[in-house]
Amino acid sequence: MASNQTTVLQRPAPLLLAVLALFAAQARSQSNDLPSVTVTGRSPESVAGVGGFGDIPLSRLPLQATVVSSERLADSGTRTLADITRFDASLGDAYNSEGYWSNFTIRGFAIDNRYNYRRDGLPINAETSIGLENKSRIEVLKGTSGIQAGTSAPGGLVNLVVKRPEGAMRSVGFGWRQHNTFGAWADIGQRFGENDAFGLRVNAAHEELDPHTRQLEGRRSLLAAAGDWRVNQDTQVEAEVEWSRQTQPSVPGMSLLGNSLPDASRFDPRTNMNNQPWSQPVVLEGTTASLRLQQRLSESWRAVAHYGSQQLGSDDRLAFAYGCSAEGNFDRYCSDGTYDLYDYRSDNERRRTHALDLALQGKVKTAGIEHDLGANVLFTRFKARFRPQAFNRSFALSDFPGDPPSGVGNVNGTLITRPAPEMDDPSTNRDERSTELYLRDAIALTPRWNAWIGLRHTRLERRSVLTDGTEPTDYAQSVTTPWLALSHAFTPELMGYASWGRGVESEVVPNRDRYTNQGQALPALKSRQFEFGIKGSGTPLAWSVTAFEIERPRYANVGSDCFDDTLGDTCTRQPDGHQRHRGLEAEAEVKLGALALQAGTMLLDAKNRGVTSNLAIDSKRPVNVPRRTLKVNATYRVDALPGLSATAGLVHEGERMVLQDNSVSIPGWTRLDAGVRYEHRVASRLLTWRLGVDNLTDKRAWKESPLQFDHVYLYPLQPRTWRISLQADL
Repeated sequence: MASNQTTVLQRPAPLLLAVLALFAAQARSQSNDLPSVTVTGRSPESVAGVGGFGDIPLSRLPLQATVVSSERLADSGTRTLADITRFDASLGDAYNSEGYWSNFTIRGFAIDNRYNYRRDGLPINAETSIGLENKSRIEVLKGTSGIQAGTSAPGGLVNLVVKRPEGAMRSVGFGWRQHNTFGAWADIGQRFGENDAFGLRVNAAHEELDPHTRQLEGRRSLLAAAGDWRVNQDTQVEAEVEWSRQTQPSVPGMSLLGNSLPDASRFDPRTNMNNQPWSQPVVLEGTTASLRLQQRLSESWRAVAHYGSQQLGSDDRLAFAYGCSAEGNFDRYCSDGTYDLYDYRSDNERRRTHALDLALQGKVKTAGIEHDLGANVLFTRFKARFRPQAFNRSFALSDFPGDPPSGVGNVNGTLITRPAPEMDDPSTNRDERSTELYLRDAIALTPRWNAWIGLRHTRLERRSVLTDGTEPTDYAQSVTTPWLALSHAFTPELMGYASWGRGVESEVVPNRDRYTNQGQALPALKSRQFEFGIKGSGTPLAWSVTAFEIERPRYANVGSDCFDDTLGDTCTRQPDGHQRHRGLEAEAEVKLGALALQAGTMLLDAKNRGVTSNLAIDSKRPVNVPRRTLKVNATYRVDALPGLSATAGLVHEGERMVLQDNSVSIPGWTRLDAGVRYEHRVASRLLTWRLGVDNLTDKRAWKESPLQFDHVYLYPLQPRTWRISLQADL
């Protein structure tokens, strides 16, 4: 499509720099008449509820977690959950397709959107687009999450913390991002009533989406409100609700061309292979609400009742590129750049989650030993309802002589095919119920030694059935996940620790004729982690070094005809080896005058071990897991121009395997980001300008190589992207 953008929109940097220079000159001239003031102090220590131990600072907890504040999200131009991978070396991409929900890895393991997400501590389903405008921070726990989740994939857990009423505030803003995306947002809060007993905070946002990728226009909206009532000094009631909707086409990834890895430097990252005339947008809509009652029982004890409800609706649609039947390869595209093209549509998907957490927390002292105790019971109900879907490929010739047969596309996105929208492929409805009892105890053995104990017992009930009523499964399972740690404070600012914990996943064999054990519940996948770390906290330097090992069992389909039900009873789903990730993480945050620097690196040795069903992948690296990552974010305050600061970011990720036998890999890459922030006052209003550019050098590379649906995909780095925004605090 031809662009009618003006020169100003195409090149925003010179215009903004001129405006910034004008404001800076004005501020500098004013500052000559004012005495300089230097403020020193220590910033409050980060707290992460995802750690499971209340308000104990992260610097004192025997675990690793990352906290990303809303201000940091705004300064970096972060729009989606997938964008937070730039902040921590242990986070990576995992099938992040524009227009779809976010997927990423922690310590090399892809986390599960169904089980590895929390919202203010309550479980939610992340198979949707999650807006960030009403989130005060994002917390990421690194490591097995059995102490915080009944079932979840190993690697970590994500907790979204909602903005709550804080006082009088009026903040509005708007922004622009290449190619031509415009957005506006508002954050309004107020306390009122006698003694400010009531509080209300409202967040609203809207974006008209037009990214670099061609023909991928869409829109996104969010509206959220949070309120509280301070009944008295011991009782507080909090309620919040959020509605969001995103409608935008998604894009399939690139893949191998036969046995060849395509050259990323010659691939146009703006290419859209979902540009058929019949392509429809993915629609992701959700409403989430919660109610929380906090009651202080005494100086040392309190009770909390927290209920949450989430209702998601989606229309999942894509001109889906998958395999090459012409060459007998179903995990990659054809050598000539064509591929099998499917009309995929799954309309009116419905997912509902309800959760109630009852907690009792307090401190006791027995035999001279202090205990910080927590006892909870969590009830969760989940229901997913679908309709028959379309997943069709028609080989009938089109009505126009010389046109390609429907069902064939190419990597240039130039072959036009006919739709095949018949909804005749069954989907799977699911019901889940779980009850989780969990205990935590932080024990102060001596002034320097602390023991940490966690134990969670989970009772699961899961059922599924196809939408045509066939292939039902029904099973129940009980699992227990312990967690233990010991920490020692060498000094008030230096702590070492060792921990051991388990995580668990539950799986049932599909009720398909090919399986000898169809419909049976498999033994729980019990992963385990050892972690050793040392943390230094203080001013001006905070740092940590962590060594870990995570081992996760594998299941595999063993036998013949494991993709075909024709013969029946030819394949068995069974345990087959394990995946072991050994790693070393190092992080540091330092403030030296006007310079603030945050840096992290991870070295990861990930291997498949003990695999007997496919010896070609035994002792090989898992796909899409780099051996090394380095991420640096720096901010420099320009004292000569009050209110002006410059930011820079560096992301380096090493080589990733593309095929499970490690015969093909994509090289490592390095991306540079940069930005400036300028604050100044006009009358009583604080204005904040932000100018940023992602991928400053316009690096071309394959960003990730996920194996999704047993198919190899390649996603490119986004091209150089400018962004600009203005925020007014009234």
